[in-house]
Amino acid sequence: MNAAIADQALMLAGILFVLGLISVLIRRNIIFMLISVEIMLNAAGLAFIAAGARWGQPDGQVMFVFILTMAAAEVSVGLALILQIYHQLKTLDSDAADKMHG
Repeated sequence: MNAAIADQALMLAGILFVLGLISVLIRRNIIFMLISVEIMLNAAGLAFIAAGARWGQPDGQVMFVFILTMAAAEVSVGLALILQIYHQLKTLDSDAADKMHG
């Protein structure tokens, strides 16, 4: 892979990660926060793929497969928690979920 293309892919991964992080910090809706975490995980996967291709190593692809499996587990657990929170509070606002005790 050309070094310039790898640098552009890493820059794109950095931009996507920062956008996901900003969205997690700004949004109050739990579903949007979950989507933002997914964007951040995909940005990390893109960075691993670009770095692995830059140096000609398969390690980036192996890490990306690990990130995909971790993201799938995170989504399944996250959606189950979101359904429970919505069932109890009738809202998806994270501030309302923060006031839940016991």
